[in-house]
Amino acid sequence: MATKHEWWQRGVIYQIYPRSFQDSNADGVGDLRGVQDRLDYVQWLGVDAIWLSPIYPSPMADFGYDISNYTDIDPVFGSLADFDRLLAESHRRGLKVILDFVPNHTSDQHPWFQESRASCNSPKRDWYIWRDPAPDGGPPNNWLSNFGGGAWEWDQHTQQYYYHAFLKEQPDLNWRNPEVQEAMLNVLRFWLDRGVDGFRVDVIWHIVKDEEFRDNPLNPEFRPTDPPHHQVLATYSTDRPEVHDIIEKMRNVFDAYGERMMVGEIYLPVERLVTYYGAHGSGVHLPFNFQLISIPWNARAIERVIENYEAALPPFGWPNWVLGNHDQPRIASRIGLAQARIAAMMLLTLRGTPTLYMGDEIGMHNVPIPPHRVQDPCEINTPGLGLGRDPQRTPMQWDDRPNAGFTTGAPWLPLSEDYENVSVQMQRDDEHSMLTLYRRLLELRRSQPALNVGSYGHVPTEGDLLAYLRRDGDQQFLIVLNLGGRECVFGGDAPIVHGRIKLSTHLDRRGEVVTDAVRLRSDEGVIIDRST
Repeated sequence: MATKHEWWQRGVIYQIYPRSFQDSNADGVGDLRGVQDRLDYVQWLGVDAIWLSPIYPSPMADFGYDISNYTDIDPVFGSLADFDRLLAESHRRGLKVILDFVPNHTSDQHPWFQESRASCNSPKRDWYIWRDPAPDGGPPNNWLSNFGGGAWEWDQHTQQYYYHAFLKEQPDLNWRNPEVQEAMLNVLRFWLDRGVDGFRVDVIWHIVKDEEFRDNPLNPEFRPTDPPHHQVLATYSTDRPEVHDIIEKMRNVFDAYGERMMVGEIYLPVERLVTYYGAHGSGVHLPFNFQLISIPWNARAIERVIENYEAALPPFGWPNWVLGNHDQPRIASRIGLAQARIAAMMLLTLRGTPTLYMGDEIGMHNVPIPPHRVQDPCEINTPGLGLGRDPQRTPMQWDDRPNAGFTTGAPWLPLSEDYENVSVQMQRDDEHSMLTLYRRLLELRRSQPALNVGSYGHVPTEGDLLAYLRRDGDQQFLIVLNLGGRECVFGGDAPIVHGRIKLSTHLDRRGEVVTDAVRLRSDEGVIIDRST
C-alpha cells in the first residue's frame, strides 16, 4: 500500500516578507491586503503554501520580531479582519498559510515585560530572565547578543540585569516557567483555531538557557571578520537538552489539530539539527536545513552535504532544503544568475520539502543600501561587517512602473536599479526566463510523485558534475547538474543514462533522447525521465 504523505511533505513553501511584497495603501510598506491582491500570482507560480514573516503588533525595533501582542495584527499590516480574509482567500485557492511564531523573546513594550520589570516582586518577574550582577557589579556572565555587544541589560529601577539574545528591546522569555509555557501554547491555539495551517518557529534552539548560567567558552577559531557574538561558543545559551521537552509540548498542540505543521529555525551542525525531529517524531516536523546557504558552491561539497544529511536523518524524519530567506544574502548574489538556475533545479528535485524565498524566482539580487537608508538594527549595531539584512529584504519587483509596482508611495527600502528588466512582468511570458524555469520546475514536481515524495539515490560523479536519482515505483528521474562554467559529459560507461530529457535549465532540449551519455553545456542542469 502506498505511503500517505502530508501536504507539507508533498508541497513547496513560499516565504513572503510582508513589508516588501505588496503595498495596498501607499504608505511604502507591504501589507495583508497587498498579499491578498497577489495571491493569483502565487497560485499561478505553482507553490502550495505561503509563510508570512511576523505581522503582529510591534514597535518594529527588529521589524516585527519584537512582538508586543501575539494575538493581533499590527496596523501597518492591517487588521484581524484583513488576516481572516487573506486566510480564506488563500484556502479558496488551495494555498496553505504558515505564520511566524517568535517564542524566544517579546518586545520590551509587551505588557508581560512591563509588569515583569515593574518590581522584583511582580507576579510576572519570573516570566523573563533576571539575574543579580556579578560580584564586580558587571553582567552575570559573558553571554553576547547576536546583534552586537553584551546580552545583559541593566535595569536601574530593580537593580538587576535582564537577558536579551538579540536587541535590548527584545527581552528573552523564561521558558522554564510553566506559566510562560502555557501562555505561549495558548498563542498557538489562538491562531490554529482561526485556521492557520502551520508555524515557522523563530530561533527555536535558543528558547531554553543553562540553569546555572555558566560562562560560554571562548571560540578558539574566532576571526576579526566574524560576527562579534562568535567570540564565544553558545554552549550554555542555546541548544540545551531541556528544549526538546518544550518542543514536544508544542508538537502536542499541533497534533491535536490534525494536518498542521511546525518548522523550526535552527542554525546548528547537521548532527544536532536532526535531534530536533524529536524522539520518534515528537519534535518539529521540519527542522530547517540551511546547509545549501552556507557551504561552498561546488559539486563535491554539495554532494557531501546531501549524503551526510540523508544519512543523519532518523527513519521518521522528512528532509527539507532552503536556498534563501529574509536573513541571508540572495542566491543570485551568492553564486551568480547562471548557477542560480542550477540551484533552482536542485532545490526542487532533491528529496524533501523546499522553501522558496520571494523574488528568487525572478533572480532578484542583493540591493546596495545607502548608509542613510539602512533600516536593519544588525547593520546599525555592527557596521562594516556586511551583516545587514536589508539588501535581501528590498521590495518585490512586479513590473516596470515606478517602484516596480510595489507601491505608489515612498518604499521603505530602495529598489534595485534594474527592476524594469528584472520583474515578474518582464519574465512572465519569456519562455527562457528564470520565472519560466521556476514555474516549469514547480509544475513538473507537482505532477510527478517521484519528484515530490520519491526516494533519493546517490549517483557517483566527478569534477563539476552532481547527479542523483528520484524514484517512485516504476517512475524514475535522473537529475544531472553542471556546477561549472565548462561543457562536460556525464555517462559513457554508466548504463544509468538513458531516457528523454524532461527539462533543461536552459529551457530547451525537451524530449531529446539520451543514451549512454548526456552532454551538458556550462551552467546546465537536466532532468531525464528514465521511466520511458
